[in-house]
Amino acid sequence: MTDRELITRRLAGQHLTAPTDALTAAGDLCGVQSQFYPQALHALRLRGGAGETEGLVKSWTLRGTLHLFPERDLPLFLHAGRTPFLRPRDTLAGDEVVSEARKAYFADRVLERLSAGPALREELKAVCRAAGMTPEEEAHLFDAWGGLPRALCEAGKVCHAAQDGKVFRRCPDFVPLERDTARRELLRRYFAHYGPARLRDAAHFFGASQRALTPLLPDLPLREETWRGEAVFSLDAPQPSDAIPEVLLLAGFDPLLLGYGKREDPLLPEAYRTRVYRPGGMLLSSVLLRGRIAAVWKRTGRALAVTAFAPLSAADKAAIEADARRLFPELRTVSFPEG
Repeated sequence: MTDRELITRRLAGQHLTAPTDALTAAGDLCGVQSQFYPQALHALRLRGGAGETEGLVKSWTLRGTLHLFPERDLPLFLHAGRTPFLRPRDTLAGDEVVSEARKAYFADRVLERLSAGPALREELKAVCRAAGMTPEEEAHLFDAWGGLPRALCEAGKVCHAAQDGKVFRRCPDFVPLERDTARRELLRRYFAHYGPARLRDAAHFFGASQRALTPLLPDLPLREETWRGEAVFSLDAPQPSDAIPEVLLLAGFDPLLLGYGKREDPLLPEAYRTRVYRPGGMLLSSVLLRGRIAAVWKRTGRALAVTAFAPLSAADKAAIEADARRLFPELRTVSFPEG
């Protein structure tokens, strides 16, 4: 399999050349990472979404990070037997600061408030403070990285609303899927929409070991091929087009990059990897130019700046600017500062 064939099939599987609606795309892609919510919406828009969020929720799922995904998939992502990395403060069990009974008491206050409708995290803190939460308990259970809200999300009681900011809402009642059933379905979606991909790419994506995933493979009708001397696997997905788009302004944390290991990515020359993958786990918004990552971009208000890794021709700049203005009609300026 050539690099071009691999790229065209991945673009189609990820709905970049075979567009669909936001709900379908979010489900097929096993959710879209959404610490930066506008970037998650941009990723879905590239795949055919029109900004709609009905039926979507946010919660901590794969790799312990926030993802935007269909509410109907709560039983899948919060399946039985999942083992996310959680600090003691991110659970409903007692810890060195707050007892189990106190956590249960404040959890009930949060759930009572959310039964009346969505609420900001700060409002939930105020409710607990009014119910007697001490400053020490508040600092512990409402810390920046999780605490009580995360514990309730992990328990399937609440989730983030599909909107910007830390807004929480009640989850509908659901029965979690059995562990292996859920893992097989997630792996099926991965190879159907991220394939062709290596097993180690899947392990990277799910934050699991290859050894843990291998027993699940015989249950899937995988197609095995060879790319660069390695086995890659796929399932039936949208029929790829032979054409690779001239320009795609990919989102930050876009699944097209996040879905695979950082190294030996056919889209991203190794020399430029650290220009896209930044310290602190950041994955910048990037420009896919004829099937290769050639620049990063940043939008600030009504200005968009494109920083190229190598000099761009006038035609390439014109193509990038045209796509930027198509995506963001309100832009006043598109600039190309030197990197």
